[in-house]
Amino acid sequence: QVQLVESGGKLVQAGGSLRLSCAASGGTFSSYAMGWFRQAPGKGREFVATISGTRGTTSYADPVKGRFTISRDNIKNEVYLQMNSLKPEDTAVYFCAARLGTRATISVLYEYWGQGTQVTVSS
Repeated sequence: QVQLVESGGKLVQAGGSLRLSCAASGGTFSSYAMGWFRQAPGKGREFVATISGTRGTTSYADPVKGRFTISRDNIKNEVYLQMNSLKPEDTAVYFCAARLGTRATISVLYEYWGQGTQVTVSS
């Protein structure tokens, strides 16, 4: 069983930057692909970024390409989401997720989820 705890969400002005962190425990961290998803009020959960377990290969959703960067530290058992040039439409609860195996962009393929951290971008 893997436990995930996100942190770093807060209120930020448009154009600003924020780094989210997700601490994992309870498994062999490098065996898991990690993903970030987000859910805005009244909307479904949306893929943001994913990173493979060992090579660190990444994929991003089109709306965040060039602005967000996912990374991981397999010693600290943490995954990060660096968010730059934030826009009001980035406002959402951001979730960290883990799946055993390869990267995925579909939320139902992830076995473990954190509780989420709120990011609010003011215009």
